[in-house]
Amino acid sequence: MALISSDRLRFPCEPWKLVESIHVPGDAGTLETLFSLGNGHLGIRGAHWAGADAELPGTFINGFHETWDIKHAENAYGFARTGQRIVYVPDANNFNVVVDGEQLSLAESAVQNYRRTIDFATGVYECTITWECRSGATVTTVERRAVGIESRGALGIELSLTADRLVSADITSLVINRQDQPVEDHSAHDPRRSGRHAGRVLLPLHLQGSDGSLRLAWETAESRQRIGMAVDHWISAEGQPFETVVGEDESSVRYVMAVNEGETFRLEKSVSYVVNSADANAEEPGEILASDAELGLVPFSTILAEGAGHYRDYWSSADIVIGGQPEQQQAVRWSLFQLAQATARAGVAGIPAKGVSGSGYEGHYFWDQEVYLLPYLTYTNPGAARQVLESRHAMLPDARIRAKELSVDGALFPWRTINGLEASAYYAAGTAQFHIAAAISFAANRYQWASGDASFRAELGADLLIETARMWASLGFFGKDGMFHIHGVTGPDEYTAVVNDNLYTNVMARFNLRAAAALEHPDVPETERMVWHQAAERMSLPYDPHMEIYSQDNDFMTLEPWDWSTPRSKYPLLLNFHPLVIYRHQVLKQADTVLAMFLQWQDFTAEEKQRAFDFYDPITTGDSTLSACVQGIMAAEVGYSDVALQHFTEALFIDLDNTHNNTVDGVHIASTGGIWSSLVSGFAGMRDQGQVLHFDPRLPAEWDSLSFRLTIRGRLLSVELRPGTISLALVADARSAPDAGAAPLEVTPPLEVSAPLEVTAPLELSVRGERVVVGVEPVTVPLDAVPVPAPSVFPSLFPTAGLPVIGSARV
Repeated sequence: MALISSDRLRFPCEPWKLVESIHVPGDAGTLETLFSLGNGHLGIRGAHWAGADAELPGTFINGFHETWDIKHAENAYGFARTGQRIVYVPDANNFNVVVDGEQLSLAESAVQNYRRTIDFATGVYECTITWECRSGATVTTVERRAVGIESRGALGIELSLTADRLVSADITSLVINRQDQPVEDHSAHDPRRSGRHAGRVLLPLHLQGSDGSLRLAWETAESRQRIGMAVDHWISAEGQPFETVVGEDESSVRYVMAVNEGETFRLEKSVSYVVNSADANAEEPGEILASDAELGLVPFSTILAEGAGHYRDYWSSADIVIGGQPEQQQAVRWSLFQLAQATARAGVAGIPAKGVSGSGYEGHYFWDQEVYLLPYLTYTNPGAARQVLESRHAMLPDARIRAKELSVDGALFPWRTINGLEASAYYAAGTAQFHIAAAISFAANRYQWASGDASFRAELGADLLIETARMWASLGFFGKDGMFHIHGVTGPDEYTAVVNDNLYTNVMARFNLRAAAALEHPDVPETERMVWHQAAERMSLPYDPHMEIYSQDNDFMTLEPWDWSTPRSKYPLLLNFHPLVIYRHQVLKQADTVLAMFLQWQDFTAEEKQRAFDFYDPITTGDSTLSACVQGIMAAEVGYSDVALQHFTEALFIDLDNTHNNTVDGVHIASTGGIWSSLVSGFAGMRDQGQVLHFDPRLPAEWDSLSFRLTIRGRLLSVELRPGTISLALVADARSAPDAGAAPLEVTPPLEVSAPLEVTAPLELSVRGERVVVGVEPVTVPLDAVPVPAPSVFPSLFPTAGLPVIGSARV
C-alpha cells in the first residue's frame, strides 16, 4: 500500500520539504527513515524524541563497525571468515518530557496539532506538537535537529516548550546505547535486514559527567574500534541541572523548572562524535577520545549556518527541475537530498547501501556505489567521487590477497564489505559476482573522463584498471572455439547464479580489458597488453539466433519459464522460494543484459537493445530496488515513453511509498542514485565516455520541461529540455540558482586536469549525432519526435503475463 503518494492530506506536497501534518500510528519505522538526517559520515534517524513513539531509532557513523566469526554449517576453502556490521553508536536524540506530572507521548497523550518537516533547503528536521495536557494546560513542543557539515561529527538538537499557563516541567535529556539493548533479530526472516550480535558490543572506556556535560567513550568488543562522545546542554532559563547521571548504557541530564504562561523554555543539546582518534597504546584512550570529541562541540546556531550554506551551494548545481509535475518534483528533491546526506562529508570512505540512515545490509559497501551512485557524484561533486574511488584503491592490498585465495591474478574486490575483507557468507550471490571489479574500473574511467583529473588517471585510476584487468585475464580462458570465456560467475541478476558467460559480466570485463590495454604504463609489459586486447576482442557474448537476442548467459534460454500466476503474496521471491527453485527458471530479480546495454551503449545496435528490452522486461520481477530505474532508462532509449515513465515513477516512490516493505531499515541510496540517472541518462538521454558528451532526449509528453546542471571538465553545463528542443549553456556563475523557485554543488577540492581550463571555455557536445559547441550563450537544438517502435516479434510464444500483471505482483 502506498504511503506518501496516497495520502496528501497527511503528507501535503511542498516543493522543498517533506511534511507530515497528521500523526497516524503504524508507520513509525518507515517515517524514521524518510525523516532521517545525515552528512555521509554521521547519520541520525528521524525518530520522535519520546521513547514510546520510536520504532527503530538510532545514530550511525559510516564505517564504525563490529566484527564476528562467520559460522558456516559446512565450511570450505576461501569462504568469507569475518562478518562486519555497522554499529548503533550511542544515541543523543532522547528526551522525557513531563508536564504537570504527565509524561508526554504521542502514544498516550492528547494531541491538538501536529506537524513534522524535513527541509531540503537547509537540512533541518523540525517537529511541532501541541498537547492538551490532563492538567488543562495547552503546551507546544518544538524539536529541531541538524548535523554538521564542516563539523562532520557534530549534531545539534533544540527542544523548546511553551505553555498557555504556568506549568511544572520536568525534562530529562538522555544518551542511550541502543546497540546493546535487547531487540528482535529481524535478519532471521529477511536477509536484507541487519542482524544483531549475541554478546555485548560497546565496552565502556570512559564515563564522566557533571553539571549537564557528558564525556563518554567506548570500544567495540571484537573490531577494537573506539568512539568518543561529548554532550553539552544549554538552557534559556537560569539554573543548573537537577541531576547529571552517567552509565555505560544510559546517561542523563535532568532539568526541573516552572514555565510561566507565554514563556518559551529552550534546551540546546550539542553533541560531538569522534572515532579511532586515540593511539591504540595510549594509557587512557577513553579520556583522549572524550577530550577529542569535546574539541568538536559547536553551538546549534553554527550547525544551522553550516547546513544552510552547504545546501545553498548544493542546490545551485545539483537541483533537477521538472516542469508541471509538483508531486514528482517533491519526490525528486527528496531523492537528491538523500544523496547529499549519504555522501557530502563521507571523506575517503565507501557509501553504505543505506547511507547513514539505517542499519540495513549491515552498513556494507557494494557495487551499487560505483554503478548507481558515482554517476551522480561524478557530475555533481567530482571531489567526493574521487574520494570514494580512493577508498577502493586503499582496499587493493586486501583485494590482492583475496585474488590469490580465489586462484586469480591481480585484485579481487569483496562483494560486500566495510573494512576491505569479504563479508558475504553466501558465495553464489556474493563472491561469484566478480563483476564488481568491472564496476570499479568503469567508475574510475568515467570519473577521469568527466573530470579530466590527470593525476588520478596516472596513479590511482591506472592501478584500479590494471589490477582488475589482470583478474579478468586469469579468471577467463580461451576455449576450443577461439573465444574468451568467463565461467562460474553471477551477474547482477541474483535469481540466476554461478553461470557460464554471463552477458553483463563479459561485456563489462571486455570494457575493463580494453581500458587497461589502452593505458601507457611502465608496469604493463607488451605481452600482457596483447593478452588483454585479444581477450577483449574475442570475448564470448551468448546470442540466441532463434530468438535473435543476446542471452543472459549460456544456458538461460534453456530454462523453464517462471509461473507468472504466482500470487502477489509470494513476492519477493527470495523470501518465499528456495534459491534452487528460482535458479532453474527464467525469471529476473533485476535488469542484467539490459543494464549491460545501458552502460556499454556504444556496443549494441538500436534493434539489439529493443529486442533485449522486449524480451527481458516482462520477466523482470523488480524484486530489487536497483531494477526499475535501469528498466526505465532503457525503455526511454528504445522509444517506449509510457513504459519509461511507469518504471521511473515506480523507482521514484520506492522508499516514499515503502513499496518493498523494508524502508524501515534505511533509504535505498543506490535507488536514489538511479533516480538521478533516470532523469539525466533516461529522459535527457545523456551518455558519456565517448568522444564527447552525448544527448538523445526523450522528454515525457506529460512534462512541461526538465532542467539540470552537470559538472564536466571544470565547467558547469546547464541543460534544459522542452517539447521539441534542448537548450545547452555554460554557467559563468556556478553559484547562481538554476531557477527562480530554487533554494540556492558541493564545493569540491580543485582537481588536476590535463590542462588549465576556463569555466566558460567552449565545450563540444553531441545532440543525436550532431556536434554542438556550447558557450555561455544558450544553444537551442530542435528535436524531432521519437517514434514509438513496433514491439518485437519473437519466433515462439513466450509464456509471460506481460508488464502490467508483473507490476501488480510486485511487493
